Amino acid sequence: QVQLVESGGGLVQAGGSLRLSCAASGSTFSSYSMGWYRQAPGKQRELVARNSRGGSTYYADSVKGRFTISRDNAKNTVYLQMNNLKPEDTAVYYCNAFRPGLDYWGQGTQVTVSS
Repeated sequence: QVQLVESGGGLVQAGGSLRLSCAASGSTFSSYSMGWYRQAPGKQRELVARNSRGGSTYYADSVKGRFTISRDNAKNTVYLQMNNLKPEDTAVYYCNAFRPGLDYWGQGTQVTVSS
């Protein structure tokens, strides 16, 4: 069992920055692919960024060049650095830990970008 706790959300003006953190319990953090998803009101949850066990990364086209995902396996933590935020980035952001047969989610953290 893995528990994920997100932090770092908040209200920011367009063009600003936020860094989200996701702290994971357990001793097998490095064996998981870690991702950040978001869900805006009335929309489906979408993948924002993913950091695989091997260190490769994936970004949604909408955030490429603005967001950076990173992980610190020693601290069991994954981060999402968000720069040049736009109002359309407003959503609840969720942390995800995945490996075949196992899929865990955090409770989410709200990010609101004002214009």
